[in-house]
Amino acid sequence: MSQTLTSAQLKQWLFDGQEIALFDVREHGQYGEAHLFYGVNLPYSRLEIEVPRLAPNANVRLVVYDQDGGALAQLALARLASLGYRNTWALEGGADGWQAAGNQLFAGVHLPSKAFGEIVEHACDTPRVTAPELLQWQRQGTPLVVLDGRPLDEFRKMNIPGAVCCPNGELSYRLEDLVSDERTPIVINCAGRTRSIIGAQTLLNLGIKNPIYALENGTQGWFLADQTLEHGNQQHYHSRGPVTAEQVQRSRQLGEQTGVQWVTAEQVRQWADDAQRSLFLGDVRTPEEFAAGSLAGAQHTPGGQLIQGTDLYVGVRKARIVLFDSDGVRAPVVASWLRQLGHEAYVLEGGLDSGLALPSAAGVAVDLPIATAAELSDARIIDLRPSTLYRKAHLQGAQWSIRPLLAVQVADETRPLVLLADDPQVAQLAASELPAAQRERTSVLVDWQRLDLPQVENDLSLADAQCIDFLFFVHDRHAGNKEAARQYLAWETGLIAQMTAQEIANFTPLQAATGVQHA
Repeated sequence: MSQTLTSAQLKQWLFDGQEIALFDVREHGQYGEAHLFYGVNLPYSRLEIEVPRLAPNANVRLVVYDQDGGALAQLALARLASLGYRNTWALEGGADGWQAAGNQLFAGVHLPSKAFGEIVEHACDTPRVTAPELLQWQRQGTPLVVLDGRPLDEFRKMNIPGAVCCPNGELSYRLEDLVSDERTPIVINCAGRTRSIIGAQTLLNLGIKNPIYALENGTQGWFLADQTLEHGNQQHYHSRGPVTAEQVQRSRQLGEQTGVQWVTAEQVRQWADDAQRSLFLGDVRTPEEFAAGSLAGAQHTPGGQLIQGTDLYVGVRKARIVLFDSDGVRAPVVASWLRQLGHEAYVLEGGLDSGLALPSAAGVAVDLPIATAAELSDARIIDLRPSTLYRKAHLQGAQWSIRPLLAVQVADETRPLVLLADDPQVAQLAASELPAAQRERTSVLVDWQRLDLPQVENDLSLADAQCIDFLFFVHDRHAGNKEAARQYLAWETGLIAQMTAQEIANFTPLQAATGVQHA
């Protein structure tokens, strides 16, 4: 059934201890401008692709919202119904209605994870060093190790000189390979604040004896201090040998300290058959390890990123989350953080060797014919790729669009349509919005870049306001824009002041929070 839910009812549901999925079905840029604290972005343009992963149990209590409680939410409900989701609701008045009822809307992304990082710093008094202080240490030749807690692809974009890439989820596993002397100070950094804080506090929670510091404001703080960042660096962790008993023991102790439990493969299989609960199985290892082979039914949830942006992987509050690795070191540490974040997290006994296999969600079936180069001259070309890629380069004559806009944009078109897409599933979903007669004249082209056809580069005729899939607020800080960097850091440090007492109380850092104020 699909019904309308008031803001007061939703507020009660969010804190009643039962499972709930709350999805914002607007595009990513629209979502990032102002959304509910627990709202998970599920863009309508990718709904059928992503919802089986973010809400794997079709019986889950599920609420969607858009800007104003209008047509987009109803379209989403209809699509969800076609996938078998029955316990679905639309938020009355959407995000506007939530705000009109006296509730807070938040800018940015990964709100629970970002706010949690700030609360951890308050609660644990995580030691920190400023960019000028770190620079002074480096110039004085002070022995120290700077570890960048971001994934390698982010590290390559920009890094603190002298830093080594070691994503936060790998710290418990690889620290001894990177730091040989327990007297050497260790500085953890990221692009901003959250992963710097969580990375440093991870080592402190594990009882590492070295002096530990979070680099205040990360690479942005370094940039704002007028220091030079490196680009294209490849200095990162390498494959390592067997773990030690000490590593396993300290990780397990940390997990147990936060209430983490270890579960067998048989228990997880039983949970997978429970129609009343949602289950997520996450592989916390590196991309290289995951690509080499994982458990059936698992999604890749690299440890540091799972804590940094939990909503990218888990779309149901109060769901069961089972994590695994191949070493018994990484999964307990990541699970300890999920527990502190308010999630019901477990570690799989035996990890990769457990023999667990769960069903995998099927993708969207694509039946659009493949277009040929010869067909392009007589067709209307619609580019469905991200707007930033369209601006960078697109086929001459191509127009940018996105699923919620396509049907109106081509309503009067009599020519065949060719949809350009990086993922043919995205094109299939967009085409499903078209009338049957028009859909029959629609085809898809994925590898158009290989064709020797005229292109337009650096096309800014698509205005920023039209790029509803892109959040400039987040990305401008990395484009040499100091004011954007300052605004982003002010947003991050100001999150706690925007939160309610219930939102703050949902987090349980290892040490009781002090000095945390709420609106």
